[in-house]
Amino acid sequence: MLADSHCHLNYKGLVEEQQAVLARARARGVTAMLNIATRESEWDDVLATAEREPDVWATVGIHPHEADQHPHVDTQRLVARAEHPRVVGVGESGLDYYYDHSDRARQQASFRAHIAAAREAGVPIVVHTRDAEEDTAAILRDELGKGAFTGVIHCFTGTGAFADVALDLGFYISLSGIVTFKSARDLQETAKRLPLERLLIETDAPFLAPVPHRGKPGEPAFVADTASFLATLRGDELEELHEVTARNFHTLFSKTATARG
Repeated sequence: MLADSHCHLNYKGLVEEQQAVLARARARGVTAMLNIATRESEWDDVLATAEREPDVWATVGIHPHEADQHPHVDTQRLVARAEHPRVVGVGESGLDYYYDHSDRARQQASFRAHIAAAREAGVPIVVHTRDAEEDTAAILRDELGKGAFTGVIHCFTGTGAFADVALDLGFYISLSGIVTFKSARDLQETAKRLPLERLLIETDAPFLAPVPHRGKPGEPAFVADTASFLATLRGDELEELHEVTARNFHTLFSKTATARG
């Protein structure tokens, strides 16, 4: 059992040979993949893949890079699409102050709309945050004061302090192939102490291929390589890491329990 908690199966680099990509993932024990949307124009294609493949699920959302181009995507628009049984989460959404491709106030408004949608639809939010830890934490705390919701900090590369904040807020933390990079010493130290019951693993494919696949397009099969690295790093039994992180995936994205098949 392995779950890739975040991939982009409809992106260039994967979509051209999607069936082969899925077959390679299954051959390495990947039993669940979450196909993530980043702009509204992707929603139908992302969902179509999830409808066709019983081990693939979908999200609907607007990446913070795209927030300026999607002022019309509000909470109700997201909730309406999240009613589909194969849509198990909202996102990815959040804040990206590293690139600032969209106005920060617009990013924040979009992030709050996504949180409200996740709360109303009863599904998790998939959070992207880069160089925006303080504002991300502040918005999550503020929104939790309005009503409960849960989610995951995807492709976690933040500080240990931010990991603690996310855990305290009830969030899961998902690690990508970045944790295998030699330059990721601080992230590796944080990864060692993350509670196994809150840990997810992802590829963010076709990006961020882990060691030993650097330089290649990422794909869901490579989640097995990141899992192997993490088991050694943390001192976990590999089989247990596989099983627990897959169980965590289905616990967080609880609609997958009824959406299979």
